[in-house]
Amino acid sequence: MKFEIKDTFYLDGEPFQIISGAIHYFRVVPEYWRDRLEKLKAMGCNTVETYIPWNVHEPRKGQFCFEGMADVRRFVRIAQELGLYVILRPSPYICAEWEFGGLPAWLLAEDGMRLRVSYESFMRHVEEYYHVLMKEIVPLQIDHGGPVILMQIENEYGSYATDRKYLEWLQDTMRSEGVTVPLITSDGPAAENLSGGSVDGALATANFGSQAEARFQELKPFTNSGPLMCTEFWVGWFDYWGNGGHMTGNLEQSCKDLEQFLKLGHFNIYMFEGGTNFGFMNGSNYYDKLTPDVTSYDYDAVLTEDGQITEKYRRYQEIIGRHRQLPEMKLSAGIQRKAYGKLPVLEKVGLFSALEDLSSPVRSAYPQSMEKLGQNYGYILYRSSLDTEDHIERLRLWKANDRAKIFVDGKPAATLYDLELQKEKKLDISFEKGAMLDILMENMGRVNYGPRLEEQRKGIDQGVEINGHLQSGWAQYPLPLDNLDRLDFAKGYQPGLPGFYRFAFEAAETADTFLDFTGWGKGCAFVNGFNIGRFWEIGPQRRLYIPAPLLKCGENEIIIFETEGKAGDHITLTDEPDIG
Repeated sequence: MKFEIKDTFYLDGEPFQIISGAIHYFRVVPEYWRDRLEKLKAMGCNTVETYIPWNVHEPRKGQFCFEGMADVRRFVRIAQELGLYVILRPSPYICAEWEFGGLPAWLLAEDGMRLRVSYESFMRHVEEYYHVLMKEIVPLQIDHGGPVILMQIENEYGSYATDRKYLEWLQDTMRSEGVTVPLITSDGPAAENLSGGSVDGALATANFGSQAEARFQELKPFTNSGPLMCTEFWVGWFDYWGNGGHMTGNLEQSCKDLEQFLKLGHFNIYMFEGGTNFGFMNGSNYYDKLTPDVTSYDYDAVLTEDGQITEKYRRYQEIIGRHRQLPEMKLSAGIQRKAYGKLPVLEKVGLFSALEDLSSPVRSAYPQSMEKLGQNYGYILYRSSLDTEDHIERLRLWKANDRAKIFVDGKPAATLYDLELQKEKKLDISFEKGAMLDILMENMGRVNYGPRLEEQRKGIDQGVEINGHLQSGWAQYPLPLDNLDRLDFAKGYQPGLPGFYRFAFEAAETADTFLDFTGWGKGCAFVNGFNIGRFWEIGPQRRLYIPAPLLKCGENEIIIFETEGKAGDHITLTDEPDIG
């Protein structure tokens, strides 16, 4: 088969209208991929779109992963089995409200690293990644017998830079690695975005959420008389911690826009299903302040975070059904929700007691960032002995991101967040010389959009100033929390300090459930060793989604790491989400 771009899209010589929906395979457990894709087709879509995040597939330099939730080939093959076509977006940067916009954190270990431009070291890393990635996805192209009809070169590049040589190099690199399907770029709909992000040889497309007719008119001069496509028809929005409530779109306006798209051109619904920022993989935005995204990527999408059909789905299905015949689909998965009830804390251990079990200290005269220590995500604790003074009046962290919990002599002293890290903190703390200073730094999720991408080293990248001088002599404990099987709950625990809490429950059957963390402060949760994401009492998200495939019949274990010293005596597994 052959897919071409002329005045419109052509599939084997026949005009083809792309009616697509976005599902990120890396935000959905693999056991549910078929269910989500079946629902996509049943709504009337003929195509599925997904980003490909570099940091998922090359988590450490030269170490590649294409298994489990990273098995993009399996996701694409399931789509093909269901008769869906596929749009892949394998650009080095994806944005997507994903940690660091999909860029691997290890890039920041290099001094002077420049991102998304013609910088030799960055380009070499991309080339080496593509040499492996393309072997996975090139055989999936439609002219190789697969379902992939389009690929993207870069993402919203016109909102970042204007390095045309970089875009041309990316295009040439993809072609040299065997990409033969048509290529696209996608940018905001304004002329300044499209002019900076488009490149000869690739169809320019636009991302927007409303005013389809007007936006397509702005796009038209950049398409070289080609088809008009909205690669991201935004049907909702994402939440960040402390935003005051779940973000929702205007359904009536969205339905009108969908009608316009069906009459005027081609589109990809963003998101059909948002899914979940499992682990530490949420991104952040930064304009006037840091706004880290919540664990749920519900997005007010067509399907809920856990794949439930919504009123938006039913309305969209009805509208699409007026323009094309809907397929007869029988959903194969019998997915259920279940409330497993109230779980008491069974065991607990303090972070300071467990520190040596979870991490080996790296000693240095000065503090170093996570990336310099070979760590990508999670927390890091900096420890130093206060041998030269017995009182702290002023404290400042230099080149520190994102949040610091400070302890002196084992007692809480201060919490610094975002802008507070850039200022001198006035304190009045007395202690005996030789007391321990501990600084627990949390990576809240690297910024995924804008010029701050190159400023995303986490932890402390320069120094700790106390009473006007830089403190020397540090033991640094990386805490990615990927080894909680080493916890010894028989060790010490002290209320009011960071700690780990263990729960267990028996399941006669597995079903989707939601962890209600009411009464708990801030931290993250692990289910049978899988990091289901972050929680924070400020909301808007108040429950964490646990897909049934993470559970097992018999005993299940949940471990919570809490950083504020605010712990309840139980958690609850309920059958309803709560995202504010």
